[in-house]
Amino acid sequence: MSLRIAVSEGDGIGHEVIPEAQKILEHFLPDANFFEVELGLSKWEKTGSACSPEDIRELKGADAILFGAVTTPPDPDYRSVLLQIRHELDLYANLRPIRSLQLHGDESAVDMMIVRENTEGLYSGIEEIGTERSTTLRVVTKFGSKRIAEKACSLFLERNSEKPLVIGYKGNVLKSDLLFRDTCNEVAESYGIQTKAVFIDALCLDVLQHPKNYDVSVTTNMFGDILSDVCGYLTGGLGMLPSANIGDKYAFFEPVHGSAPDIAGKGIANPVAAIRSAAMMLEHFGMKHEADLVEESICDLIISGVSTPDLGGCESTSSFGSRLLESVCKKEEREK
Repeated sequence: MSLRIAVSEGDGIGHEVIPEAQKILEHFLPDANFFEVELGLSKWEKTGSACSPEDIRELKGADAILFGAVTTPPDPDYRSVLLQIRHELDLYANLRPIRSLQLHGDESAVDMMIVRENTEGLYSGIEEIGTERSTTLRVVTKFGSKRIAEKACSLFLERNSEKPLVIGYKGNVLKSDLLFRDTCNEVAESYGIQTKAVFIDALCLDVLQHPKNYDVSVTTNMFGDILSDVCGYLTGGLGMLPSANIGDKYAFFEPVHGSAPDIAGKGIANPVAAIRSAAMMLEHFGMKHEADLVEESICDLIISGVSTPDLGGCESTSSFGSRLLESVCKKEEREK
């Protein structure tokens, strides 16, 4: 039975970067059934719904989802598409790898994983909006903390890490974070894993100053969002950062960057984050070698000077995607 892969370009540069990522998936998964699900602001403007119950049913019927980016307006009547999908599909683990361009044997290269709790915290979606006072409920539960800690520990063991599992929190001010920290420590102890709890503000600075001291970090929802964006500095920007949103039943892959309306339609958006997200999907399907070929091709091209303008190159979104696919094909030929 062929895989069913939902594709949603979303808004802005999603229309430009996702087709390049889809080409990679189509190359390695020629028998897969790709189907489109329209989501985002443009759909909301046409229909009054950015993500309908029918859209959720479509997404649940997929073996995996490739997603672009959405524009979220500052409108109290607009419900965040991403929060809705994460909650409806219970995509509790947001995995954000931070990888610098790596030459073979380069010991200075950065390679870390941020494991972000994806359904609770300040992104709980529980809010009261008023003219004089507005509140957002920060939710931290034992259940949510335990399962994200288990995911982090599992990844820690897979990566054969020799560094402590870092817990990013802010328990000196946000007392709800003590439950998160203590639960992560309990889970890690059951796995025989050493931990290091670090206040998130100090962590954001130290990870930039000493990135080689870090491997796997686990943290709450908003802190994980901020920490991974900060780490974009180590990789060349948000255009390089992929992510996977994983639950017990569903898997959703997206670039970390937003819809970038300021450059949308200009053909200059960096598709690497989207393509790396597609590679994460391949690895999710057990195709690690194919995912590695994609990553090697990305590194080879950019190191040789082939890149989009954000990295100092002159390639368009589509031309970089074409050059990348060509590189992947050449690597496959050499392996035969």
